Amino acid sequence: MASTVKRRPSPVRRWLRRLAWVALALVGLSVLQVLVLRFVDPPFSAFMAARQFEAWGEGAWDFRIAHDWRDLDAISPHVAVAVIAAEDQRFADHDGFDFKAIEQARASHARGGKLRGASTISQQVAKNLFLWSGRSWVRKGIEAWYTLLVEALWPKARIIEVYVNVAEFGDGVYGAQAAARTWFGKDAANLSPAEAARLAAVLPNPREYSVGNPGPYVRGRSAAIQRQMRQIGGTGYLESL
Repeated sequence: MASTVKRRPSPVRRWLRRLAWVALALVGLSVLQVLVLRFVDPPFSAFMAARQFEAWGEGAWDFRIAHDWRDLDAISPHVAVAVIAAEDQRFADHDGFDFKAIEQARASHARGGKLRGASTISQQVAKNLFLWSGRSWVRKGIEAWYTLLVEALWPKARIIEVYVNVAEFGDGVYGAQAAARTWFGKDAANLSPAEAARLAAVLPNPREYSVGNPGPYVRGRSAAIQRQMRQIGGTGYLESL
């Protein structure tokens, strides 16, 4: 009886199999990352690390990131309300992507308006915590994947807690506690609605706009955010998370 010869897989098939295993490992690692950070407070974010290395690359060896984690109940509730009012008023209702805001931004740009972002707070957490800055489709795809994981594995309260601790409120100043100490000389627990609104007002570009020395844009946007905070229900909004 003739013996059967077992054919070895082709090099292409072997490489495809290896790539499949690598992809599966990366998926598993990302799920583990997000699951762990539901319970463990991140000591830093990818954006913080990038800013520190950027400063060292520029020769600023004495540059230090200002960051001091505070749990959500140790931060004035006005901060969470302010960033939601300013950045993502449908935060409690969407599953990570605000398709209505995306369509509005697309339509505005098609009419000749300035291209504006429509990222949700969940997307910004995914980007700031795990990724790098940039506009490539690869980065946006990875951001979308992490956003799905964050929404699936974290409650909304955890998402906003992480956001107010990793958002940049000035060059090298990350999180509400560091921002409160830097700009107002107080703890984040004691921030007023007006102070919280001023922090949220610089979020579009915290290296260009100043909390400590607000110009006309920041003053005007702060006032608008305070109105929006009242419109969405003030601190009562947080009860829906």
